[in-house]
Amino acid sequence: MKIKYLIYALLIGSIIGLISYRIIKNNKGNKIDVDRANVATSVTGMVLRPQKFEDYLSLSGSLEANEQIDLRSEVSGVVEAINFREGSKVSKGQVLFKVNDIELRAQLSKVLTAQRLAAENKRRAKLLLEKQAISQEEYDISQADFQSAKAESDLISAQVSKATVRAPFSGTIGLRSISVGTYVTPTTLIAKLINTNKLKITFSVPEKYASEVKVGNEVTFTTSGSKTVNTAKIYAIEPEIDVATRTLKMRAIAENPEGKLYPGTFANVNLPLQVVNDALLVPAEALIPIQNGKMIFVSSGSTAKEVVVETGARGDSSVRVISGLKVGDTILTSGVMALRNGTPVSIELIETGQNSTAQ
Repeated sequence: MKIKYLIYALLIGSIIGLISYRIIKNNKGNKIDVDRANVATSVTGMVLRPQKFEDYLSLSGSLEANEQIDLRSEVSGVVEAINFREGSKVSKGQVLFKVNDIELRAQLSKVLTAQRLAAENKRRAKLLLEKQAISQEEYDISQADFQSAKAESDLISAQVSKATVRAPFSGTIGLRSISVGTYVTPTTLIAKLINTNKLKITFSVPEKYASEVKVGNEVTFTTSGSKTVNTAKIYAIEPEIDVATRTLKMRAIAENPEGKLYPGTFANVNLPLQVVNDALLVPAEALIPIQNGKMIFVSSGSTAKEVVVETGARGDSSVRVISGLKVGDTILTSGVMALRNGTPVSIELIETGQNSTAQ
């Protein structure tokens, strides 16, 4: 029996000792956790100050010639003269080429003779009508003959004038596809005439921004392979939204006096929407995505505080905050992923920029 009681005593003593050990260890752990909680986390931060913010859209567009046509002859015939050089500049009204018009001139001579005869018959009929030697009907017939002859001569004269093709506007002639002696018809392409002193830029804006764009607004653009920033002014806007793409098409015009821009080139268009002089901008890395939007940590005394914010347009490295923050708030910008609400922090302040643009 004594051995039995001794075993019971040893078991009870072991259990009491184990419980005491766990209690002591837990107390030490809690003390360590408290000590760790009291150690401030090193982070960087910045004081919010109002900045100038330019909100713009980055769009794709294409350059088009201000004026462009395919040169063709309105009459069929053999080309007897070409008065332009490929790739040269021509002026409005300048003769470009001439189609042989010998047959047309012969026809014109014939109808002019008939017109003169009809005019003389009309004159005689008028005299006879005054003397009542002929009826009114006979006079009307002579007058109709004259008008018919005149109309035919006018028609042939127009065809003769079409045999000489002139430049309808000033521009640059492209590569020609004919030679002297080529028989051309109205379907034969002679060359292209392009005016590139000014260029059109066509692009489309998402419908939600349609009300913010007006005729007269300026845009900037760059072309592939060039860093030169060019300026254009919007001069025309489609009166309806494209239902397939939900965009509004518009067109701007740019000066091209040196001819460095070419029609058909792809253009990266920057369309300014608004300029905000007192915007609050925060670094993109300071924002933390949450279920209902985004939040940011601000300094509250010596601890971190979670603040839910509403953001707007995004720039190259910063985001505009529309609500949730105010001027003078100190936001935490780095080391934020290790923070919790109420975490002690040690802040190293950084300076903010002065201007920003968004897209």
